[in-house]
Amino acid sequence: MTNQNPTRETALAFRALHTPGRPLVLPNAWNTASARLVEEAGAAAVATTSAGLAWDLGTADGDRLDRDRALGAVARVAAAVRVPVSADIESGYAKDAAGVGDTIRAVLAAGAVGVNIEDALFDGAGDDGGGRGPLRPVAEQAERIAAARAAADAAGVPLFINARIDTVLRGAGGVEETLERAAAFLAAGADGIFVPGAVDPGTVKSLVAGVEGPLNVLVGPGAPPVAELAALGVARISAGSSIAQAAHAVVRRAARELLSAGTYDSLTGGLDYAELNTVLGDGR
Repeated sequence: MTNQNPTRETALAFRALHTPGRPLVLPNAWNTASARLVEEAGAAAVATTSAGLAWDLGTADGDRLDRDRALGAVARVAAAVRVPVSADIESGYAKDAAGVGDTIRAVLAAGAVGVNIEDALFDGAGDDGGGRGPLRPVAEQAERIAAARAAADAAGVPLFINARIDTVLRGAGGVEETLERAAAFLAAGADGIFVPGAVDPGTVKSLVAGVEGPLNVLVGPGAPPVAELAALGVARISAGSSIAQAAHAVVRRAARELLSAGTYDSLTGGLDYAELNTVLGDGR
């Protein structure tokens, strides 16, 4: 089980991969098979996608998965690969800051050396006019990040905390609001800032200039290529759930074709059985 009981050295190695202009590129995984394939493709690290992981466990994304099941899956991923692992833990699988600290201790026990913690709210409070918006208040989210930092520091592991800010993704603010949140979260102990939905080159350039830490962007069809984002100074590039979405599209397309037309064209281009058996069945 290669990455369980992560060392300070592994965490520092992962941290060093976040270099503006030479970004860490993460084709996110959601189970042991996808993690092995990502590693085999040459990734310097493996990051989980919370959406893909939740779907794999039969749960919808959006803070619906419980901590034990989520981190059990992270532990299996960490045990399956030799590179550092970062875990997408949604908003921390906890109602309060103390609970986020408990989650971080479980993350470290699972073998991960990085986390994403998001500031989005999924409790329905932002959808019914009941008072709370789509994002946690800055002070509340900063307290949760500080608890994560304290738990990791107490364990002696320099966990990379990537603070996800959903201003752009959820239409809750632009660059100015994002930078305000970023400053508060970095002051609370975050190491990097993740802004899904921000792929316009002008917006990315403004965020790189205004964030006092490594900037992570989310890519998929229609986003600028890695080289262009690197030239803008991005330090980390994530595929998020997009690879899982594409993989599941193949499953549905092939199943529908087989059951309706009785043909198999959707299966063209699949990986060779022997190759998969070798990559995924080496006993790790």
